[in-house]
Amino acid sequence: MEFTALQIADLLNGTVQGNKDVLVSHLSKIEDAKAGSLSFLANPRYTPYVYTTGASVTLVSSDFKPDNDLTTTLVLVDDPYSSFTKMLNHFAALKQTKTGVHKHSSIESEVSYGKDFYLGAFSVLSERVNIGDNVKIHHNVHIGADVSIGDNTIIYSGANIADDTIIGANCIIHSNAVIGADGFGFSPNKDGSYNKIPQTGNVVIEDDVEVGSNTTIDRATLGSTIIRKGVKLDNLVQIAHNVEIGSHTVIAAQSGVAGSTKIGSNCVLGGQVGVGGHLKVGDRVQVQAQTGVLKNIPDDSKIMGTPAFDYNQFSRSYVHFKNLPKHINTLHELQKKLNK
Repeated sequence: MEFTALQIADLLNGTVQGNKDVLVSHLSKIEDAKAGSLSFLANPRYTPYVYTTGASVTLVSSDFKPDNDLTTTLVLVDDPYSSFTKMLNHFAALKQTKTGVHKHSSIESEVSYGKDFYLGAFSVLSERVNIGDNVKIHHNVHIGADVSIGDNTIIYSGANIADDTIIGANCIIHSNAVIGADGFGFSPNKDGSYNKIPQTGNVVIEDDVEVGSNTTIDRATLGSTIIRKGVKLDNLVQIAHNVEIGSHTVIAAQSGVAGSTKIGSNCVLGGQVGVGGHLKVGDRVQVQAQTGVLKNIPDDSKIMGTPAFDYNQFSRSYVHFKNLPKHINTLHELQKKLNK
């Protein structure tokens, strides 16, 4: 879909400097934009590019005053970065306008879905699935029996949603995510072998949650694994059985949370964080990348290291960690002098 500079300005409450009728159909970075694209200038370091960019329209701050001639049409806005983000969301929403059920999909008995529903090719809706309005399920998705999906949720190709899962409204499930697989539950025998423990619970995902590609959320042994409202999970995240993730917590890639651990609200877990089982992490906790959490963490903590401890203490201790060989050499020299 194409937009004129004037239409973009109206959408963003901005004003046009240049050709108000010029058309854009895609978004680009200012340094490598081509004709027909919309770009933005928010960081002053990129100011030289506004004079050389190929973008047909560029969003700039309302106080921007060009020093040289421009070939791009300007749209002046209060905040170019947030305005460009708004346009990103607008373009993304336009891509989700498909409706209808593809002839090569499969719908089992007692399935219900709302208006403006889309089901892609080779996707499967199992028995008694209940789907809200404006849900978009792309190609090659499997939805198990007795699953519930709220309004405006998008599920991308290759995702697998197992039986009894509950997904709220306005969620995004990215490609190849697996939600509701068995938790890792086994009981040891005297001979060293293991018996599988049946995983009879489910996964509950509340509203406004985003789940990254190849992320896995295991069903509970009993009860539910719960992902609260507004949680954002990156790609390649593992959430084990009976875990609860508090509202608006974000977890970066390659992190894992072991079984029955509860993580509070508004927490931030960096990449490659490991959290042990049966722990409680408080609200507003910040966990730095590659941290290993092996004990309960109180509210408002900022931690790093393995085992994890206070971030400021870690930073001070690191000065000594990296100088340890030097300190050891000094001790050896002192020992030699004492021996003499």
